[in-house]
Amino acid sequence: TDFVQEGSISTNEALRRIEPSQIDQLLHPTIDPKANVTVIAKGLPASPGAAVGRVVFDAHRAVEQAEESGERVILVREETSPEDIAGMAAAQGILTARGGMTSHAAVVARGMGRPCVVGCGEMSIDYATKTATARGIRIRENDLLTINGTTGEILLGEVGTVRAFSSPEYV
Repeated sequence: TDFVQEGSISTNEALRRIEPSQIDQLLHPTIDPKANVTVIAKGLPASPGAAVGRVVFDAHRAVEQAEESGERVILVREETSPEDIAGMAAAQGILTARGGMTSHAAVVARGMGRPCVVGCGEMSIDYATKTATARGIRIRENDLLTINGTTGEILLGEVGTVRAFSSPEYV
């Protein structure tokens, strides 16, 4: 917009320089750039935005926890299936150990506008003990986790986020 305002390029040229994914990223919350973060794993950035919540390993539990207590949850699964749809809708974000950019979790999360990280091969999930392990760090159910669906980073604890903002140039 600065180039257009100073007359260096036309409005049409400015629009041609913008990728649609860049606009999509601006419409979602992001990690606060001033936040002190601990990256514990990285996966594929399947759906943009940042989400903070308590870890749950079961879609039914995600629905219960979100509805009963109003808590924000992150649904953590090996991979998702159509049976997980209610839990995905109840969750603030979705994290899977397997899958790619066209996996069920990625496609559904993008459609719902939920931040999502998929294919996090550094993470192993043990449903029996309700834990996940990444880089030697054990994450238990109800621990706080932050996911960055724009970069694919998994962050330990609650990391501050910055809400999406609107600007007159977006109109």
